Amino acid sequence: MDIERTTLPGIGVRQTFTTDQGRRIGIVEYQVGGHRDVVHDDPDDPDRMITLSLTRTEATALATLLGFPELVTFNG
Repeated sequence: MDIERTTLPGIGVRQTFTTDQGRRIGIVEYQVGGHRDVVHDDPDDPDRMITLSLTRTEATALATLLGFPELVTFNG
């Protein structure tokens, strides 16, 4: 599977891949603040990406649903 990395000037970096069904899905990582959004293609407009902004807790929950173990960090 190929991952396409696109620099978004003044915004950050978008990394996407195409599923077996021909849909694009990915992540936009913002250069300011370092937060990330999930993006996917608009089925009605192949040139448009739809953004889904998640909080850190929501992103962790999504990763868990996708089968990634929850990471626990300790301060101190």
